[in-house]
Amino acid sequence: MKIGFIGGGAMAEAIVCGISSQPWIKPQDIYISDHKEKRCNYLHDKYNVNASVGAQSFIKSVDVVILAIKPQSAAKAIDEIKGLVKSDAIVISIIAGMLLTALEKAFPVNPVIRVMPNTPMAVGAGMSAIALGKKAEEVHGSIAEKIFSSAGRVIFVEEKLMDAVSGLSGSGPAFIFVLIDAMSDAGVKAGLKRNAAIQLAAQTVLGSAKMVLETGMHPAQLRDQVTSPGGTTIEGVHVMEQRGVRGAMIDAVTAAVEKSRAMGKK
Repeated sequence: MKIGFIGGGAMAEAIVCGISSQPWIKPQDIYISDHKEKRCNYLHDKYNVNASVGAQSFIKSVDVVILAIKPQSAAKAIDEIKGLVKSDAIVISIIAGMLLTALEKAFPVNPVIRVMPNTPMAVGAGMSAIALGKKAEEVHGSIAEKIFSSAGRVIFVEEKLMDAVSGLSGSGPAFIFVLIDAMSDAGVKAGLKRNAAIQLAAQTVLGSAKMVLETGMHPAQLRDQVTSPGGTTIEGVHVMEQRGVRGAMIDAVTAAVEKSRAMGKK
């Protein structure tokens, strides 16, 4: 399998980082195109993959094309390659807000798949949602799953839910970083050194998330397990509820979802 990336930004690098360590693909079968030569040199040197300014050298031969470009640059980049992609190549888009109908119009003979990953893929802990286009069959979905599960977890959803995915898991890491930063600030205020406070806060978030995923228990059940009657935790939970932390998180995700919907209508 040969995989070609159109765009060599942070998300493309996160995916490359995940798949380049897998036994089913060799670094020399990974191709990246980016408009900055300095970026290409960096990706080549770090991952030993093929990286070039422009996709003309590989676009006709790759089996999977991953569109990893910013929404504002998407139309121009797609126009440059849409007539060059192999007819049986799988086209996977991680372009925020770009609908399958638009992608299928540009690549009418290809199986097209839309994926919403997130940045924790860079450390093997990503979350990706996959929506299949009309010509994409189970075998094509399996290939997409293989690529994105190399650096995290994968779920399949209907495309109509992709805006919800974008607002929750796509934007979600930023919301969690804000919480980790705030928690570490509280640790510093209580007397901890900054590095220790960040480590305590970040590992607490990591461990809590792992408990949710591995136990299958509802977060509220797990919260109750650590909330002793008359203890320190219920005092903190009480303040969070008073200050509207839960409502703020719901509003933040909802705002991100609505922004994704608005981008899709442009």
